[in-house]
Amino acid sequence: MSKIPMTTPLVEMDGDEMTRILWKMIKEELILPYVDLKTEYYDLGLENRDKTADQVTIDSAEATKKYGVAVKCATITPNVQRMSEYNLHEMWKSPNGTIRAILDGTVFRTPITVSLIHPAVRSWEKPITIARHAYGDVYKNTEIRTKEGGTAELVFTSDSGEVTRQVIQKLDGPGVFQGMHNKESSIRSFAHSCFQYALDTRQSLWFGTKDTISKIYDGAFKEIMADVFEEYKDRFEEAGIEYFYTLIDDAVARVIRSKGGFIWACKNYDGDVMSDMVSTAFGSLAMMTSVLVSPDGVYEYEAAHGTVTRHYYRYLKGEKTSTNPVATIFAWTGALRKRGEMDGILELQEFADKLEKACLDTIESGVMTKDLALLADPDTVPIQTVDSEDFLKAIRERLEA
Repeated sequence: MSKIPMTTPLVEMDGDEMTRILWKMIKEELILPYVDLKTEYYDLGLENRDKTADQVTIDSAEATKKYGVAVKCATITPNVQRMSEYNLHEMWKSPNGTIRAILDGTVFRTPITVSLIHPAVRSWEKPITIARHAYGDVYKNTEIRTKEGGTAELVFTSDSGEVTRQVIQKLDGPGVFQGMHNKESSIRSFAHSCFQYALDTRQSLWFGTKDTISKIYDGAFKEIMADVFEEYKDRFEEAGIEYFYTLIDDAVARVIRSKGGFIWACKNYDGDVMSDMVSTAFGSLAMMTSVLVSPDGVYEYEAAHGTVTRHYYRYLKGEKTSTNPVATIFAWTGALRKRGEMDGILELQEFADKLEKACLDTIESGVMTKDLALLADPDTVPIQTVDSEDFLKAIRERLEA
């Protein structure tokens, strides 16, 4: 059988621990037999990031800007324990954060649904995609804890020398203070990525803030999103989708009572919290895709979960593990489909569709990894729990059929 051709490489970012093992297995079992795979390979494993002083992460992001599509394996963001375990020279930053900053992108996370696993929210019939503005807010904050009373001020000195100051609060005893910021350019990039991805997936876009309380900070998000939407309004109408703004508390209430099937754009903290809520309510973080989209149409696909450290240590002992590879497979299919769209290779797009269907059909038949077996409805079909290797082989059998 002749392999499906590729004309432009994908940027391939390898990762860490159990997901790195699965990465190799997925390629060998499900991709290389069928696709004449062309990739520009970057090893983002923690040892190589340390060896290159994290230059490899920067290089992979720049290559993504060059080629337009990347696929990334899960990676370790080191803490004190990892510093010692891997004998690192430095506590390197999150690769995802570095790549996001270079691409100026927005993260979109979507659950992968199967009929055997019922969402915890009974009204949800279609996946809900969370778009997280991954810049600023509490994640780049400055905090002070005081031991006595006093006055806290917010002071801004412009480049021209003009000073603006406001009293935050005068306290008569100890307290805590937090300063946050955001950039208008980052909010605009977030808006463009959200509206473009909504058009790309033909889904309506929801957005909510607390602008009734935070009239300036949250109000800026509301105002900028509305301003950018004017550039997309006609295309939204042609596509039959809408942009819907409401207060964040109203948005939460509406989401819970909705049928799903839309993109929910969130500020940084809201997106962090709500993506975990949505993934858990739909079933499993191992069934959650993640795609980073830049305002200029660059895509980087990965799984939403981490490196599955616990299973990796068992694997090193020679034990079989029932680690769920579905989100990582869907990272590959997403990247291959987008590469096919950009290069006009229909066969590549159809292969991605068929591989995803083979994954879902395998689960629907009752063959699945342990995490899904604990969630699946046993009254529909008999459940057969298998290890990762046998699960991939079962997918391949369906793909070839």
